[in-house]
Amino acid sequence: MIVSATLREVMGLGKELPRLADATLVLIDYQNTYRTGVMALADAEPALAAGARLLAAARQAGSRVVHVVNDGGPGSPYDIRAEIGAISPEVAPADGEPVVVKQMPNAFHDTELDKTLRELGAGPDLVLAGFMTHMCVMFTAQGAFNLGYRPTVVAEASAARTLPGPDGTPVAAGALHTAALTTIGDLFGTIAPTVDDLI
Repeated sequence: MIVSATLREVMGLGKELPRLADATLVLIDYQNTYRTGVMALADAEPALAAGARLLAAARQAGSRVVHVVNDGGPGSPYDIRAEIGAISPEVAPADGEPVVVKQMPNAFHDTELDKTLRELGAGPDLVLAGFMTHMCVMFTAQGAFNLGYRPTVVAEASAARTLPGPDGTPVAAGALHTAALTTIGDLFGTIAPTVDDLI
């Protein structure tokens, strides 16, 4: 099997991971939405546990932290006014940690995220993690890259869901998760397999 060079390699972009202490952590959609009901993810709990370790490490390192939530409106699985759309308590914001509300997969689209990062004095390195890898995590990584940030996605702290492929054959959540990370790693950013890789 021939394995192609990544676009990052072709373009001479770096592949070294940032230190968490030097980066800003952006936690994406760690909402109860993905723990129960129609949007429940098979790997939500281990990914959330890793996200909690990541958040604790970032706080200990003195990193800036920003939380992002998706608001789908009243009565939806993403209703941030209800328990279903609330941020899971394991990764709840601490006093002073901003929460950015979005309505599109790219957390930079029509939101205060870029402004918030600039107000916090964030540098170019962003560490991203959350739900879902193939949707909001991937498109936020692309959005960050397009704005000149250097995103890194933490693989163990993110998760996807099983979906039908183009021919109707199920694509397992783990395969979709890996494919999304591979897409991100091809151009938009680097991939940290585990939280410990950033400490």
